[in-house]
Amino acid sequence: MHNNIHPPPPPFSETADIETASDDYAARFSGLVGSYFLEVQAQITLDLLKDLPHASILDVGGGHAQLTMPLANNGHEVTVTGSADICRERLDRSCPPGSFQYLTCDSLNLPFQDKQFDVVMAFRLLPHTKQWQRLIQEMCRVASKAIILDYPDKRSANILYDLLFDFKKNLEGNTRTYTLFSRQELREELNINHFDTPVFRPEFFVPMVVHRKLKSPVISKILESISQHSGLTKILGSPIILRSDIKQ
Repeated sequence: MHNNIHPPPPPFSETADIETASDDYAARFSGLVGSYFLEVQAQITLDLLKDLPHASILDVGGGHAQLTMPLANNGHEVTVTGSADICRERLDRSCPPGSFQYLTCDSLNLPFQDKQFDVVMAFRLLPHTKQWQRLIQEMCRVASKAIILDYPDKRSANILYDLLFDFKKNLEGNTRTYTLFSRQELREELNINHFDTPVFRPEFFVPMVVHRKLKSPVISKILESISQHSGLTKILGSPIILRSDIKQ
């Protein structure tokens, strides 16, 4: 006779950030090409925050620690949430004590007051969240000035997602399924939550899986520079980092 003992389920309904905060996920951004990816992400994010110096920032599901130090070093007060206590491990290893605050909580029911933070952001989270409308609603609720998030755009090489997913998974090994978004559906959702038409900043034109296989930041930078100057990145780039401001 076997005892059907199963581990208890996670306490929250949306816990995609547990994987994002793992060392296995961090390996996707290891090496020189990975550093290049994170550099581009940080540069765009900090550029979007130029008019909000010293803003208080809530990074929802930010246990991946990709932006904590760039934000803190730029003078921002950073609070990070995670869906489980394990989500703070990479933060504790890679960020000096006192450079951030951390709280384990439900990303769909954030334990903060309305408009408590100047800016609320979420990276590596939206496309893996089933109740993504609720996530955006909560982000908008606790933001007093702006929200920033990243997502994979339908208007890019991602249009071949269904055809190429298995190929991509074979190349990368740890690819997860994810949701693609159009700019229009995100505009509409933000509008419902009383936030303005977003600014869209695509990161790359060449798919990231291709950059990983090239293993050459120099070649990647050349390809992306050509794509930027030709306008291809603006039209067909992905992932996209967007900023949306609260309506005045």
